[in-house]
Amino acid sequence: MSFFNKFFSKEKKEDLDKGLEKTKQSFFGKLAKAVAGKTSVDEEVLDELEAILISSDVGLETTIKIIERIEARVARDKYMGTAELNEILRDEIVQLLADNNTTDIEDFSPPSSQKPCIIMVVGVNGVGKTTTIGKLAHQYKLQGKRVVMGAGDTFRAAAVDQLKIWSERVGCDFYSKGMNTDPAAVAYETVQYALSNNCDVAIIDTAGRLHTKINLMKELTKIKRSISKSLEGAPHEVLLVLDATTGQNAIEQARHFTEATEVSALALTKLDGTAKGGVAIGISDQFKVPIKYIGVGEAIDKLQVFNKRAFVDSLFDQ
Repeated sequence: MSFFNKFFSKEKKEDLDKGLEKTKQSFFGKLAKAVAGKTSVDEEVLDELEAILISSDVGLETTIKIIERIEARVARDKYMGTAELNEILRDEIVQLLADNNTTDIEDFSPPSSQKPCIIMVVGVNGVGKTTTIGKLAHQYKLQGKRVVMGAGDTFRAAAVDQLKIWSERVGCDFYSKGMNTDPAAVAYETVQYALSNNCDVAIIDTAGRLHTKINLMKELTKIKRSISKSLEGAPHEVLLVLDATTGQNAIEQARHFTEATEVSALALTKLDGTAKGGVAIGISDQFKVPIKYIGVGEAIDKLQVFNKRAFVDSLFDQ
């Protein structure tokens, strides 16, 4: 029986179901073949399940944890039929997510009650960073909050223009110093703009790609320090945006960015366009950084808060 709390509407459930459809079809198609003709969960079935989880981009380390949990269940219960495997697998994945730092949030409330709340957004080019900023700003606007977007990705020709278009679409404030300016200065002044103009939330974009990892670390550290100088205690959240369609590459990106700066939350985009939705499980497990938002469609309202039970239920509902 699926679990959906009062904050998870029928429409959002349908969006999530649709968004995970490719992952579900791929995963359960493989699982059905693995258990065909089998009556119990034996070593061969577990080997097949391990291969399926890895091919679904759950990741090797996380897959091993899941298999070990199921092996323990089989040893404890002595006998487990293949008909029970889906339910056992569902329960173990939910528990695995619960053991990590992924705590379900109920709505799009800003991550801090301090005003203005400052959110620094990081991620490589092409993952949907600008779109996520726009969709997040839209959610805050629906709550009646005044939002400013800061165009801190000053190295890419289209980045400033794209963010400006989103600000106009959402109907929020926009701060920019133009192309090829100091991103740290943009971040500092965006915070000052938010303070001067009574903004509730400032969302600051950053460069998606620098020439080397060392340059990336230096730049992100500089921007974060600049934000802190502008407002003590800020940024209140460092949000890393990852593209689910890249599978294991998303995990590598998460590794680099969590080393470069203190990432406090994740947004996983484009789940509707991939069969690699299992990457959400692996990322949550490996980095102990909570998945906060997931993108399940291109429309402005297709960004959802991540609910681990709803996610797993939707993945397993047949």
